[in-house]
Amino acid sequence: MQLKSKMHFVLFAIFLQTVFLFGQNNASKGKYLFNDSHFHLTNYIQEGISAKKFLEIMGDKAGRSTLFGIPLQQQWSYQNSGNYSPTYYLQTDAPLYYYSFTDAFIAMQYKSLTKEQQARLDPMITGFNPADMYAYKHIERVLKTFPGVFTGIGEFSIHKEFVSAKVAGEVASLTNPALDSILDFAGKTGLLVILHNDMDMPMAKQKADPVYLNEMKDLLKRHSKTTIIWAHIGLGRIVHPVGSGSDTSTERAPNHTDIVEGILEDPAFSNVYFDISWDEVAKYILASPEITQKCAALMNKYPDRFLFGTDVVAPPDQKFYMAVYEMYQPLWKELKPETSEKIRMQNYNRLFDEARKKVRAWEAINVKQ
Repeated sequence: MQLKSKMHFVLFAIFLQTVFLFGQNNASKGKYLFNDSHFHLTNYIQEGISAKKFLEIMGDKAGRSTLFGIPLQQQWSYQNSGNYSPTYYLQTDAPLYYYSFTDAFIAMQYKSLTKEQQARLDPMITGFNPADMYAYKHIERVLKTFPGVFTGIGEFSIHKEFVSAKVAGEVASLTNPALDSILDFAGKTGLLVILHNDMDMPMAKQKADPVYLNEMKDLLKRHSKTTIIWAHIGLGRIVHPVGSGSDTSTERAPNHTDIVEGILEDPAFSNVYFDISWDEVAKYILASPEITQKCAALMNKYPDRFLFGTDVVAPPDQKFYMAVYEMYQPLWKELKPETSEKIRMQNYNRLFDEARKKVRAWEAINVKQ
């Protein structure tokens, strides 16, 4: 009976993959403008929009998208803000804490959709503490509880301006074995990883190396069998391009592209990709025509290694959702047509389809029916 049940599950997994690929093929026929590699359905107080509403917002603009919440909940401390209820981490000094229920919420949103609708979305697991040696067990439980749902893990953060210091408990670190166990498990299961880690400290002064670069590179090398998307090219709201100090002047900001190119040309990092999500990242790439041209030249040289994402959180309508894509128009114009197509569409299809296939295969073997 067990063998028969497992065979049924394998056949069902193959059926789901066929449906997924059908949806992917439809999203690749030039009907859409982009696939979204970085999207938050909910915010820092776990409120947002439904998956059905998001699909309406995607409309005929976005073909496919990741689907994840935010792994951290902002505490409403009456002692800190009184009757004012903060909805964002910058609105209060109260701590943040990990909110594991986000994964169940995302899974149930996904499962409420039709198979055709599901084919356009890639849910991601985020509700774990990367400083916890048991974190990988949480990820494993989520996969076993919701087979056929998740494609990867993330976006989750290690070093993030303002956020890291506010998280209750142990501070996450690139050298913590807990993080290694998470990335090891992702590699074994095929889960795609979206990792936020600032390359440098906020508003850093000119110096030889950004403070977190070497630790990050060591981490990436230790997990060469895990596909990792480095979110925001390592930048942030006040984590400026390396060497730029507190400005984005032409003569200093391009140092960041040199570091990124060094990673892209090194075979040891062939598993590493970068997303250009977030309007805060767009402001750096578009800081001047010269910087935009330099970034475009890098992307034209390595067209398979970049993905576009919005990093929009619970958008109220399509206009709001499309704002980041529209911001990047000067960049799209600088890219070769084939490079633009890969960054906006094809790289997403390739990476997320491969992850779907691997995770479903792992589930077929490891999930008891």
